[in-house]
Amino acid sequence: MTVMMTESAARQVQAKSGAAGGVGLRLGVKQSGCTGLAYVFDIAREIGETDIVFESFGAKLVIDPLSLPYLQGSQLDYVREGLGRVFKVNNPNVKASCGCGESFSVEEKS
Repeated sequence: MTVMMTESAARQVQAKSGAAGGVGLRLGVKQSGCTGLAYVFDIAREIGETDIVFESFGAKLVIDPLSLPYLQGSQLDYVREGLGRVFKVNNPNVKASCGCGESFSVEEKS
């Protein structure tokens, strides 16, 4: 499976990473919040030996191998939310999320 980006997200990844001297956007997950996991976004300054790279519309999305099982099949979008615009992960693996939307959980695979 792959992780995709919309054209809107790809344009933002190119703009933000290019302005910061990066090669793309690093997307990962970490233990956090009341539901268990949270997304982590950062500029990818380099691609590590074990990183997995997905490319859409000319932009690179860099994911570490430990985060990939939680993100497989997801789509990164860049959307208007309230008065601002944000990256939003449309993740088919999410089974529950907290009320504030900052953390999520996935079904454990056996």
